[in-house]
Amino acid sequence: MSSLNLDDFTDLIERPDGGVRRDAEARRERQIVPPGALGRLDELGEWLAAAQAAVPVRAIERPRVVLFAGDHGVAGLGVSARPAGSAEDLVRSVLDGSSPVAVLARRLGVPVRVVDMALDCEPGSLPDEVVRHRVRRGSGRIDVEDALSPEEAEAAFRAGVAVADEEADAGTDLVVLGDVSVGGTTAAAVLVAALCGTDASVVTGRGGRAIDDLAWMRKCAAVRDALRRARPVLGDQLQLLATVGGADLAAITGFLLQSAVRKTPVVLDGVVSAACALVGQRVAFRAPDWWLAGQASGEPAQAKAFDRMALEPLLSHGVTVGEGAGALLALPLVQAAAALAAELPESA
Repeated sequence: MSSLNLDDFTDLIERPDGGVRRDAEARRERQIVPPGALGRLDELGEWLAAAQAAVPVRAIERPRVVLFAGDHGVAGLGVSARPAGSAEDLVRSVLDGSSPVAVLARRLGVPVRVVDMALDCEPGSLPDEVVRHRVRRGSGRIDVEDALSPEEAEAAFRAGVAVADEEADAGTDLVVLGDVSVGGTTAAAVLVAALCGTDASVVTGRGGRAIDDLAWMRKCAAVRDALRRARPVLGDQLQLLATVGGADLAAITGFLLQSAVRKTPVVLDGVVSAACALVGQRVAFRAPDWWLAGQASGEPAQAKAFDRMALEPLLSHGVTVGEGAGALLALPLVQAAAALAAELPESA
């Protein structure tokens, strides 16, 4: 019998320090620039102070991009502009520095970590540090079968928890979280539809590389069929991830919850991380207080998930490339908020 009890996260996760946030607000009122003149930067600085339990807030000095990777069997239905089983190519472009997130991370001086959970390739074809947490080769076709067995779902969730602990222990002070997947947005749409009680057409978007109308209709049908399979297991979040999620989504959910336990702030990227955050909120209602919505990608499921968690995206540039790129663009904004909160002088 499993020893994993998701209900434990409700007790383990505390909100960011409200007293420290009030101290940060009071300090902001004494600074030479009038309160409100910096817009959301004021709110960000106060949020960071509460998360760090420090006034003045400390600079973000050790950010990291963490990407969970996997292939999804549902991609075989032609619901993605990319061929099924091709997420390995995306991972390689991140590792060799040619992907958008790699270019941005290099410019910003932020290290990138890729964690393979269910790529459809031989594990020996990628570096050991990438594949060491892998649970299986590809996740199941969620419209007709479970994505994972219960044991695989637990293993993937625990892997996400372990990665969160590794990052916290290494001194990472903010994580930009994303995914590298093919078919992942379909699974994410199912999770959001199930948790928000909406129909498939309301949450189905066109993915990172916009699909045509026929592919969109196939994707809607896949979400609809998977949604029928999801509804009976809504009361058990780990079973929900096993039924219609995937190894990468289960790991992201575990990562998000354990990051909140370890008081590590996380910036969410696209619809996949937003869907996993929504599952995490169902597990522990205080957990979203540790997360920022980095960007609005235009995916309807992402917008619905952020609205349900009362998270307002920092940017709205329509970046759909995935891989954490859109959320990484928000990092300078967060760093600027920290600098202004800490360094603006107080009035005489």
